Formats: sequence, C-alpha cells, structure tokens
Amino acid sequence: MKSSLLLSLCAATLATAIFQEQKPIGVEEEKYTIELEHGVVQEVTEDEKWELRRHGINFMDITETPDLGTLNRKLGIRSVSFPKKTAHNKTVGPLFKKLDKKNMQKHLEKFTSFHTRYYKSSSGVESSAWLLSQVNSTLKEAGAIEKGAFVKAFPHSWGQSSIIATIPGKSNKTVVIGAHQDSINLFFPSLLAAPGADDDGSGTVTILEALRVLLKSNDILKGKAPNTVEFHWYSAEEGGLLGSQAIFQSYEKEGRNVKAMLQQDMTGYVQKTIDAGEPESVGVITDYVDAGLTEFIKEVITDYCDIPYIETKCGYACSDHASASKAGYPSAFVIESDFKYSDNKIHTTEDKIEYLSFDHMLQHARLTLGLAYELAFAKF
Repeated sequence: MKSSLLLSLCAATLATAIFQEQKPIGVEEEKYTIELEHGVVQEVTEDEKWELRRHGINFMDITETPDLGTLNRKLGIRSVSFPKKTAHNKTVGPLFKKLDKKNMQKHLEKFTSFHTRYYKSSSGVESSAWLLSQVNSTLKEAGAIEKGAFVKAFPHSWGQSSIIATIPGKSNKTVVIGAHQDSINLFFPSLLAAPGADDDGSGTVTILEALRVLLKSNDILKGKAPNTVEFHWYSAEEGGLLGSQAIFQSYEKEGRNVKAMLQQDMTGYVQKTIDAGEPESVGVITDYVDAGLTEFIKEVITDYCDIPYIETKCGYACSDHASASKAGYPSAFVIESDFKYSDNKIHTTEDKIEYLSFDHMLQHARLTLGLAYELAFAKF
C-alpha cells in the first residue's frame, strides 16, 4: 500500500508540474467562493480548493448558491419535533431479514470499477448514469413505478447529475436519505484513479439496499405512509457540497416541506476501531446537526442495530447534511466509527473494497431502513 501511495504522490507531483507549465501566460485562473465556516468567505482557485482538502479543511463552495437558506430564514421555518421512541418495531423487524450484503457488494464492485467518479470527468458522468439505471431498476422490480414512485436526474453545470428517487406518501412532508456518489483523488483529480469504495461508494450502496427493502413494505409501496420519502445521491460533494446545495436551494425556492435529512457518508471501514481495541459502532455526529433528529437516530440504532453508537464530531461542512441545515431543514449525519478511527485511505487510489466490512455496512442499512420507515409514519 505504501509503495502505491508513493507512486501516486510522484505521479501527482509530475502531473501538477506539467499542468502548471501548460497554463496560458497572463490568463487569470477561475476563482470560486468558499465558506470555511458561517460568515467566513474566501476566494480560491480550484488548485487551492484541493490544497485545503489535502489539509483536512472542509468548506462549502457557494459560488452558485450564495443565498442558500436566506428565503427560509425570512419565512421563519418552524422547528420539527421528532419521536422520542421507535414505534414500528414489529413491522420493521421482519424487513431486516430481506437486507442482503451480497447486493451491496455487487453494486460496489461495479461502482468502483469506474476510473474515477470525479464530478467533472467523463467517467463521473458514466458512473452517475449507471447509478440512475440501478435506482430505476430497483423501483421497477418492486412495482413502485406503477404506484407513483419515480427517479430523476438532477442536472448540474459540471456534468455529473445528482439523483433523486421519490416514494410519495399521503402528504408533501418529506424525509430525505442521502449519500454522495462522486469520488476524488486529491493528488490530481482529473488524472488519477479514485475508486472511492468507502468515500462514498459505501454510503451509496448502503442506502440503495435500504431503498430496495423499504419497498417490500406494502404500506410504503402503496403510498399509505403519511409522509413522502426521498433517496438522494449527490454529485460533487468533494468539490464543496455542490450537488446537495443546488438541490436544497431548489427545494427552498419551491417551498418544499423537508422534515428530516440523514446523510450516510462512509459506512464500511472498521479496521482502525478494531486495532484500537474498541467495539465496532456507528458514529453519530453531534456538531452542526439537528439535536432532536440526532437523538431519535440514537434510539433507532439502539433498537434496530446489533452494534452501539458512539458520539463524535466532524466539523463544519463535512458532508451533504450541511447543505440541508443551511437551507433550514433538520439534518443529521452518521459515519462508520468514531471520527478519529475513520478511513484514512479516502481520496487516494487505495480506497478499495478489500478494506471494507459489508457486515458493518449492513448495520448502516438497518439504521437507514429503520429510520426511513419510522419517519415515513411519524406525525410531524
């Protein structure tokens, strides 16, 4: 592994040198507006964006979405009260038996076979088209399309579309389950391979499997749930939460009534936790999230998962839930472990399937399925 990482570093250094030599003299690089924390804004080039990410600094690229959240703040979006306890254990329990980690492995093997899912690359566009076809097949095989469910691509200026699957309920009150589909190699995004198995191929296939099994519920399938459920796969998370910001900005302008959003970003890596002699667990992010939703997620993990949760933090704008929060919608984020034990192979050529645990991903699928069902029937 070390040798391949060294080769990647060498290749990146050479490629960057070549790239810099070919820049036209006197042509100013395009600048992007990023937000490093609330109210702290900076103008940077694309290379400077990747330099920040290489140093572990997260940000929101607000170039195309400078007003995200402004309208909802003016309208005064009401806070949401979440259930204190799970209420559908007898219905949800049998559904867990239908979750199949072989499906997740099959999908992830294909998803990581694209050279990169970098959002500006042709293979990033191709991987998104493949994912769209898989979501569509999932709906078709469940008979959900005849019942009113649908999936659509949400186009973006950079090429790779986001994907939104909708299972209508009795109202437009909406629960969102999200993951990001893009991957990146931070040494040289447009050139080097980025299999992105954990980040966030794992989250992508985890919520896809949860969607498949959620549709095994006749009440969900027939639209009898009080609330609508959506599954989102965001483009360009790695570029500064671009896809999710675009979607939630459009929802804000449309007056969409989003009651909850859960992000699943990295659900498969446990080796560092095991090496530290600590129990395998679900990392529940506690900073920059909705406290009520997060507390209910802890209840869901306790009742529906075979492993415990551990509270952890990840900082500002660390995944797409931040876009929902900024738009004024309650959001939460779970990850594979305590943040300090999360996967350090991400953003390199070494973010591969062989380092992941599908048993652990199955626990995240249980959490996703349980939460989606509970909130589909919640009285908001």
